[in-house]
Amino acid sequence: MSLNIENELQYIDKVKKINDGKNLKYLIMTMGCQLNENDSEKLCGMIEKMGYTKTDNLEESDLVVFNTCCVRENAEDRLFGKLGEVKKVKEKRGTIIAIGGCMMQEKHIVEKLKQSYPYFDIVFGTHTLHKFPEDLYSKIINNKRIEDILDIDGEIIEGLPIKRNDNIKASVTIMNGCNNFCSFCIVPYVRGRERSRNPEDILNEVRELAAQGYKEITLLGQNVNSYLRSGKKDFESDIKSFADLLRAVNKIDGIERIRFVSPHPKDFTDDVIEAIRDCEKVSKIVHLPLQSGSTQILKVMNRKYTKEQFLALAEKMKKMIPEVVFSTDIIVGFPGETEEDFEDTLDVVRQVKFEQVFMFIYSRRVGTPGDRMENQVPEEIKHERFNRLKELVESQIAENNQKYIGTIQKVLVEGVSKTNNSILTGRTDSNKVVNFEGCIEMIGNMVDLKIISEHMWYLKGEIL
Repeated sequence: MSLNIENELQYIDKVKKINDGKNLKYLIMTMGCQLNENDSEKLCGMIEKMGYTKTDNLEESDLVVFNTCCVRENAEDRLFGKLGEVKKVKEKRGTIIAIGGCMMQEKHIVEKLKQSYPYFDIVFGTHTLHKFPEDLYSKIINNKRIEDILDIDGEIIEGLPIKRNDNIKASVTIMNGCNNFCSFCIVPYVRGRERSRNPEDILNEVRELAAQGYKEITLLGQNVNSYLRSGKKDFESDIKSFADLLRAVNKIDGIERIRFVSPHPKDFTDDVIEAIRDCEKVSKIVHLPLQSGSTQILKVMNRKYTKEQFLALAEKMKKMIPEVVFSTDIIVGFPGETEEDFEDTLDVVRQVKFEQVFMFIYSRRVGTPGDRMENQVPEEIKHERFNRLKELVESQIAENNQKYIGTIQKVLVEGVSKTNNSILTGRTDSNKVVNFEGCIEMIGNMVDLKIISEHMWYLKGEIL
């Protein structure tokens, strides 16, 4: 056990003793990606060890934690709006307000908090999440505001308590940070450079999850196919690459499905494609972020591939893995995007026929090169292009769905439908939602379903 963890476990015990018998409640608000969700699970694990019980009711919260994202502007708006609500609760019951995550690595945001929302108690960054018990203890004992933010890359800390949100599917972070510096993205500035976890720590975490009955694992990183390529990579392990890691996780008994996000097209090597092909548990839907179909815009984005290279990669993967399908991310309205550039994006979408498209209107982020570009696209043009892309994507989804009808699909049953208690719901290997009639004992199991109809955002299946 590392000294860092030993120290924090001691602070967990100290806070737990202070809280003993008080029946304190906490609420956590997570904004952002799956990496943020995974960080929040670690925060929940530490907080519950300190004697707090989770609640969804703000009015009864003694501790409120915001785990923030800074990828899109609306995350800031959401945070500042919620802080106004929490202030009223704090005035009534002395609620401790802690704000962490990516947004706290941005100095202008922290300054805005100090000026406009001075009633917060703790701010912590992406590199100091593990120190939250120490920060909370200091706040309780000294009743002074705590600012715990590092501008340098933090270590990867193993052994933090974790409270999972799900008991069927789990995410496992394999690396932190990013070295790519895409001109639209703030992530390298707030999460730091790439640091890979020890392969054996990852495998032990997955084995433990398998022993607890988890069936699906998602391997997380800002650029998973850079795993072990940069930072510390001299671990004592036979695993030397992301492809090796996929093959090793594939051998773990109990795990039935493996997903991963996000890879980068420029780093998608043949050994990873071969591992996806060969490993029966690795999902055959590959997330391949396009961002733009225009070679000129891709260059300005600093993506390091062209439209033609992206299409060639997709075609290569289709040949090597006949059943492969793709999901993607697309940004509409990046600075300088012309109508011709946007048509290139539509052209790639038509050719690849993505199974899922996550579409975003370009959002300026302070501190990125994109924010400093003068040729910003007017908002009305961004929205008009977004609507055209959405229309194309939805027409393709309806078309893609047809190929499922009459097929047998392996579906991991995740639970009861939120809209109908008599219907179960799960997902296919290609991440399609399937609703069907079944017994509650099927939850958590992989079942074979015949797809009988499609309904745009979900498929309907029946038990064989």
